[in-house]
Amino acid sequence: MTPANVSLLNALVLIVVGLAGYVTSETPSKTAFIPVVFGGILLILNPGVRKKNKTVAHVAVLATLLILLGLIMPLKGAIGRGDGAAIARVSLMLLTTLVAMVVFVRSFIQARREKTSADPPPNAD
Repeated sequence: MTPANVSLLNALVLIVVGLAGYVTSETPSKTAFIPVVFGGILLILNPGVRKKNKTVAHVAVLATLLILLGLIMPLKGAIGRGDGAAIARVSLMLLTTLVAMVVFVRSFIQARREKTSADPPPNAD
């Protein structure tokens, strides 16, 4: 799976699941829109990621990392409340975000290796 595809999937999951969490909650909170906003950001960045724009890809990775870290507390809260639906929603968002992060990191490592192998060795003068 390419970074662009997995980032697109992650964006869609964040948007759909975030909105579903808000709509189906008995006590909806505006913080439910945080994953939706990050999903929107990733969706906007996706064409640049698809074109392998390094700057855009790095911004997408930063957004992915922020949402990954930001979903930890909601998961703890959902577990503490024993809210099975919220646990499932947040876990799904965490899973897709983690997969996206792994794919991004692997692609960066692969690009670095390809660049290193393509660079001519320095002169021994």
